[in-house]
Amino acid sequence: MEKGITTATDRTTALLCGVRGLELTDEERAFIKRFQPWGFIIFARNVDNPDQLLALTDEMRSLSDHDAVPILVDQEGGRVQRLKPPHWPAYPTGKALGDVYRRDKSAGCRAAYLMSRLHAFDLHAVGVNVDCLPVLDVPTPDGHDVIGDRAYGYDVETVTDLGQAACEGLMAGGVQPVIKHIPGHGRATADSHHALPVVSADLETLRRSDFKPFTTLQHIPMAMTAHVIYSAIDPKLPATTSKKVMDEIVRGEMGYDGLVMCDDITMGALSGGLSDRARAISAAGCDIILHCTGHMDEMVEVAENTPILKNDALRRAERAVVGLSSFDDADVAETRREFAELMGEGPLVAAADPTDYGRTA
Repeated sequence: MEKGITTATDRTTALLCGVRGLELTDEERAFIKRFQPWGFIIFARNVDNPDQLLALTDEMRSLSDHDAVPILVDQEGGRVQRLKPPHWPAYPTGKALGDVYRRDKSAGCRAAYLMSRLHAFDLHAVGVNVDCLPVLDVPTPDGHDVIGDRAYGYDVETVTDLGQAACEGLMAGGVQPVIKHIPGHGRATADSHHALPVVSADLETLRRSDFKPFTTLQHIPMAMTAHVIYSAIDPKLPATTSKKVMDEIVRGEMGYDGLVMCDDITMGALSGGLSDRARAISAAGCDIILHCTGHMDEMVEVAENTPILKNDALRRAERAVVGLSSFDDADVAETRREFAELMGEGPLVAAADPTDYGRTA
């Protein structure tokens, strides 16, 4: 970190949270001042236009007593895109990038890089510095469509190569990627937003397929868990709350020493009250708890049962925000032109070229 920049204080809660609307309420301001969450996550409900979103992220940072505040968004393209037209381009799906890759590997990797670089242009201009991308899940034909066309392909090589290129594009623009959903959601036959998926594949199959992209990209500093049971490892608990999965697979076999955040704690795959969930997630070894709904009663319950950021979790958090103020000299118009040419589409032009990097240290 730069000298004088603080990534957390002795009051920082190991929490990422959402808010309800386009601007902070007095209740939300009081919550932030009281609990000092490590960072925030943005959803479509928080987005109207670039000026409004920048004002929101600026105020979030102003209420935090640490400097390097991560503000996340799920900006993948396709059906998972929180910043949308008319102010932001409609980006293609992961599958569309995979289609280019299957015709020409070099062109596919370049397209994945460029799309992420464009995400970084868009996000930096509105104070967002972390994108929950890439999706490293390797789907199977019988897997649930919750992943579907969000995935780059059905094989390890495609997913790994395009995931790496996507990470590089984001980081070139000073935005950190989050690899998801570790150790792999592609084989799940249920949507973990609503139910608990159980994957019954044997361990060797998982190692050859589902786990491999995450193992290869273990150098990426942030990851998000899968609310999925892997019965060959822990037949009772999903990865998010399984110390066995976290210790033996994620930290052990995969060698992943980056910051691990859970997928949204309110999702239907998890059981028990929110306080029980929060304690179980932390006990399993997740560094950061993610709460997305913005409902204040839930936020307080989760925050009261989430630890202060310290020890290994703090070390990983500090490493995760390195590079948030570093970016290359790419030209936005030329990047959009080249990307559109590779994808065989018309020009991708945002309402205004987002080139003001100075607002998101």
